[in-house]
Amino acid sequence: MFRLTDYPLLVFGVSFVALWLCARLGAALRRRHEVHGERAPETFTIVLTASLTLLGLIIGFTFSMAVSRYDMRKNYEASEANAIGTEYVRAGFLSAADATMTRMLLRSYLDQRILLYQSRDEDRRREIRQRVTQLQGQLWSTVQNAALAQPSALTALAAAGMNDVLNAEAYTQAAWWNRIPPAGWLLMWVIALLCNALLGYAASGATRRSLLLLILPLLLATAFLLIADIDSPRGGVIRVSAPNLLSLAEQLAPTAPQSGQQ
Repeated sequence: MFRLTDYPLLVFGVSFVALWLCARLGAALRRRHEVHGERAPETFTIVLTASLTLLGLIIGFTFSMAVSRYDMRKNYEASEANAIGTEYVRAGFLSAADATMTRMLLRSYLDQRILLYQSRDEDRRREIRQRVTQLQGQLWSTVQNAALAQPSALTALAAAGMNDVLNAEAYTQAAWWNRIPPAGWLLMWVIALLCNALLGYAASGATRRSLLLLILPLLLATAFLLIADIDSPRGGVIRVSAPNLLSLAEQLAPTAPQSGQQ
């Protein structure tokens, strides 16, 4: 499903044009009133100041929401890497055959999780998620069968570790789905449009003919761009990478046998 906030540059372009048009609309309405000899009410400046203050607060709160979600995704990436690494070690509590199979599956699972972070193509991500689901079933089946064949406190510890691996993936996915609510974006956009219309109405004749009416739309559109970029896990420039998973993959990579030694 298309989501505008997944494309920060598009958010910037649409916001800038819409905000600038609202400012021009307010200026045109002011000119029309001046023709008929009407003047702005004395409380207009108070209303404009209060509206801009409210808009600043809402943008600040929305930016804080985006940053907190970004930090949450980074923390869950680290937690998932820790869970996989711990289970890789605990696999040694299983029999030799089950431990080898579990560790091989964990390395494949880790590679798929890294690819999911790096891929931008939705079709490719869908294939990776299907592969991840298959590997999760194989991992749990392997550990479950091993624990049932040799029930002990150590095999139970390995089973609990695998449960942590599966839960870590679920928590990570939930964090990626946790976005700024559309109602929050709508409220911020509506107030921003009204503020630009009020600003255009308050502008003097010289200001209405200058480029000053472009300043606030440009600043607000830039703020919306930054918020959308941080809030979108895969869109834009600011994305959540997988440094901990990559580091773990390097540690778990099988060492190639050295040749030529005497």
